[in-house]
Amino acid sequence: MKKILIVDDEPNIVMSLEYALQKNGFEVFVARDGQEALDILKKKVPDLVLLDIMMPNVDGYETLQRIKENEKLAAVKVLFLSAKNKPADIEKGLQLGAAGYVTKPFSLKKMITEINELLS
Repeated sequence: MKKILIVDDEPNIVMSLEYALQKNGFEVFVARDGQEALDILKKKVPDLVLLDIMMPNVDGYETLQRIKENEKLAAVKVLFLSAKNKPADIEKGLQLGAAGYVTKPFSLKKMITEINELLS
């Protein structure tokens, strides 16, 4: 079973993603900000991290940088999920090593498809 870590501070997004992903056969972990995500990643290595950018404590860009600096986590795919939709924001996320970038609002169906493609 593929494991996914959702990192987002918006409860409605977390709940809908968690429900949809579990329904599609994924094991799901949740973090409310980048620091909590990094703490979880010390114990568990998911196949994919769904990462928001604008969060308290540690933002998504810094979280991704720390993931990529860690040898154990370097191969983990990261998919940004953000309301930041300017080309410069998207480019920055991809340059930092994200496997993809989805802007909010998003379609759950398209999101599941994108996740399945990334993990196949």
